[in-house]
Amino acid sequence: MNLDIFSLKGKVAMVTGSSKGLGRAAALALAKAGSDIAVCGRNQADIDTVVNDIHALNRQASGFVFDVTRKESVHKGVNEILARFGRIDILINNAGTNYRVPVLEYPEEEWDRIIAINLKGYYLVAQAVVPQMITLGYGKVINMSSILGHIGLPNQLAYASSKGGVEQMTKVMALEWAKAGVRVNAIAPTYFETEMVKQIRHDKERFDFINERTPMGRWGKLEEIEGIVIFLASAASDFITGQSLVIDGGWTAW
Repeated sequence: MNLDIFSLKGKVAMVTGSSKGLGRAAALALAKAGSDIAVCGRNQADIDTVVNDIHALNRQASGFVFDVTRKESVHKGVNEILARFGRIDILINNAGTNYRVPVLEYPEEEWDRIIAINLKGYYLVAQAVVPQMITLGYGKVINMSSILGHIGLPNQLAYASSKGGVEQMTKVMALEWAKAGVRVNAIAPTYFETEMVKQIRHDKERFDFINERTPMGRWGKLEEIEGIVIFLASAASDFITGQSLVIDGGWTAW
């Protein structure tokens, strides 16, 4: 087996929500495999930090600030990336957020905000990026889902709904673009040690529940997302599309 099929040398990747958390880990993984990176987010200072981290890996990187929920902002950002790098071979849709309260207390404005960022944003970004992939005849789209796209938990109304939508969106995109050479897959992680879930890690009851519910007895570590990201972004997964790969320490095996 030629391990060069995992190499991303000469590729350009765009990663939304890559200024921190799983998005940052994914961007760094792609850079380690040889890709140049368009680091996308909302906070310039955080973006600049990740860009510097990628430069330290001897890869090219530039930062781009835009709002994934606004079509005009997305297209402007994508056009800037194309002007800088010439093309986008790999897209990771990762921008996301959460709001946790019971269904009967869930504010309409929070529902709209979560769905807009976690679901609408994925389709807007893909809609802007994929046409040039089709022109190239090749591309990889990776949508960051969650185990909550497969299971339910209390207080996760909009987040779980959005991730269930990401699962179905991934299938539809994969079917529409398969013959054009664009593969579309999802990654569905469990709880990882990120800023987004910091408050849960300090809630002993919830922290213990997650550990007890996970057969491996712990949360995911950020470095453990790297392999699956590189695999789906590389030629090693060229005959895989429309799938959701769960990385959850065995949670969904119950």
